[in-house]
Amino acid sequence: MKIITANEHQAVSGPGVLELSNDVDPRTLQLEGITRIDLQFPVFTDGRAYSQAFLLRRRLGFAGELRATGDVLIDQLLQMQRTGFDVAVLKEGVDVSAARRQLERYAGFYQGSAVDIHPHFAKAP
Repeated sequence: MKIITANEHQAVSGPGVLELSNDVDPRTLQLEGITRIDLQFPVFTDGRAYSQAFLLRRRLGFAGELRATGDVLIDQLLQMQRTGFDVAVLKEGVDVSAARRQLERYAGFYQGSAVDIHPHFAKAP
């Protein structure tokens, strides 16, 4: 997962980029020509963007960039990565190096994820 600061994040502009509020059902979207979707976390306790990411990756087969924006905390980065996000935009004042350490904390998982659906025991040695 790529981590960027709020200053590095460019707001939605141009064709191929879509910004979704967290109350939009991704199954209602026309995804042809879309290369990036920004999903919103208005507050860290609102996890609807996780469900949107999972739907986009697993059920709709979206292969473009999914970007987590808004109230993104470093302790949620692993879950964001496992539900299909490619990029997380840290909110102002969050330490990027601490966020990277969080992503390096675990070498693997027993369960499958939205991106890697096979559980650990089903993978070839």
